[in-house]
Amino acid sequence: MSAITHRSGTARRPSDAGIEANNRLTASAGAIIFVLLAVEGVTILSVQSLLRLHVIVGMVLVPVVLLKMATTTYRAARYYLNSPAYRRRGPPPLLLRVLGPVVVVSTVAVLATGIWLLLLGPDHRSPWLQIHKASFIVWFGAMTVHVLGHIVETIRIAPRDWTQRGPRIAATGVRRAAVGLALLAGVVLAVLVEPSVTSWLAARRHLPFDG
Repeated sequence: MSAITHRSGTARRPSDAGIEANNRLTASAGAIIFVLLAVEGVTILSVQSLLRLHVIVGMVLVPVVLLKMATTTYRAARYYLNSPAYRRRGPPPLLLRVLGPVVVVSTVAVLATGIWLLLLGPDHRSPWLQIHKASFIVWFGAMTVHVLGHIVETIRIAPRDWTQRGPRIAATGVRRAAVGLALLAGVVLAVLVEPSVTSWLAARRHLPFDG
């Protein structure tokens, strides 16, 4: 039996199934990131009262973002290494390709400086607080375009591994497990880092985005 079969019974090439599997895992991670970023955006409106939630959501984001970066990097590598299946599929639109490195670098900068600030504490915030704020501004602009460019595709593809929509392909459980493990790793990271919030709450006037 082929690796991917339509409901009508027609089969695709195994290489196409690999692309579909990568797309599903990317979309699943992307959907979770969209939701978490929406919550994170709300916390920015009142960091003083929502700092703990801000930190927890940020930590949960880290492994999921790394998972999505891995799947998109794999797709890009296969394309530029002239994999026939990925070349047939074609690259993302030019604007999204240009913004891709900006999204990656700014996302890493936002998350890394956020973690570093927690570990350092408010007494050693400079210059990392300024870098965190600046990277957030760049990230917000790039991510807004990125989300608008991918949201329709994500909504269409993300449910396929979790519902009966779309053709059946192999390793659905593996992809579900990868997403679940990323979320679990994020929760563990949040639990480990959360106690560091206390020192920042004691120095509220130095909180990110509150002056």
